[in-house]
Amino acid sequence: MAKEKIKITVVGIGYVGLSMAVLLAQNNDVIALDILQDRVNQLNNKISPLKDKELQEYLSKKKLSLTATTDEKAAFTNAEFIILALPTNFDEKKDKYDITTIEKVITTISKYNKDAVIVIKSTVGIGYTRRAIRLSGNKNIIFSPEFLREGKGLYDNLHPSRIIVGYDAKDEFVAKQSVKFANLLVAAALDKDVKVKFMSADEAEAVKLFSNTYLAMRVAYFNELDTYAENYGLDTKNIIMGVCDDMRVGAHYNNPSFGYGGYCLPKDTKQLRHNFREIKSDLIGAIVNANVTRKEYIADTAFKLAKAKTKTAPVIGIYKLAMKADSDNFRSSAIQDVMQKLCEKGAKVVIYEPTISESEFHGFPVIHDLAEFKTKSCVILTNRKSNELADVDEKVYTRDIFTRD
Repeated sequence: MAKEKIKITVVGIGYVGLSMAVLLAQNNDVIALDILQDRVNQLNNKISPLKDKELQEYLSKKKLSLTATTDEKAAFTNAEFIILALPTNFDEKKDKYDITTIEKVITTISKYNKDAVIVIKSTVGIGYTRRAIRLSGNKNIIFSPEFLREGKGLYDNLHPSRIIVGYDAKDEFVAKQSVKFANLLVAAALDKDVKVKFMSADEAEAVKLFSNTYLAMRVAYFNELDTYAENYGLDTKNIIMGVCDDMRVGAHYNNPSFGYGGYCLPKDTKQLRHNFREIKSDLIGAIVNANVTRKEYIADTAFKLAKAKTKTAPVIGIYKLAMKADSDNFRSSAIQDVMQKLCEKGAKVVIYEPTISESEFHGFPVIHDLAEFKTKSCVILTNRKSNELADVDEKVYTRDIFTRD
């Protein structure tokens, strides 16, 4: 006898929400709720709105019970679990996440469904889930962090490093549903021996922030190693490989870059720094500061290289804005801060980014013809190497030492 499917609603068709919806739609009736009609239409036509090979393959070939909608009432009514995968942008003025959207959705859910368990997948500050329970009066809120790489969201859900659920163990119903939710994730994964850990919501929130801050620290560490090596004429690759051959260090997150960026690491490190505001500490703030210093160093070096080639204001080309070679996402990419710093120094900055159809991006000219871009630029910055630039290698400035096209 087939196991009865349950209704699960996922709020937000972004990297986290879309991969979670597709994952759970293998065995359950899933509704994906979003405010963008275009994304809803694409998903209903089995087209992934995001660049993710695994997601598109599952949408095209797998039998999924997945429907997308913009209708809140239809999405929330009778759902057993409602997963929140909403953006929590960092508010620089308040020095913490902006969780306004999450709070609005929790309030809306209570209008249509007071029995559902709300699962927060969005990254929040330590202590937020407890606060949300207190302010909303809804005890059925748990926190389950995601650990997904950009462009690999579904793959990482199918092969999870671990599943963590944070909840109030004193509440019998919430405890029971927390176990059920974890089991749903395990059932949908391809790896069945995944570690499942239950803890308080505060602890689960801390796991997420400390994990991402550790990754940011590794990026910053190898970037500073590279800065030292470049200044003293040493071979960065030899040093890094010598360091990483130590099994205690390992050869991951070790490729120099223009700084850590993307949607998670910059904001998560700042949020953790905020959570430390009443505790004496040095390391967390230093990780944030190190990333600023690295971008300043890259801008300084690139500008000096450009000025050595021309007596007028140099034209510096930016080859692609995305952080990774297999990604189309350039939210909070480090190169954008480098661009601003180059402008402040007096450089003219032009961009080559195939995913942008407009003639400019944040005030910077976008050149759509690659040959024209190469000709106009006296120095070309690229975070990751590309064979497309092989013919102008003498113009290229990158700190990438491991990427292969």
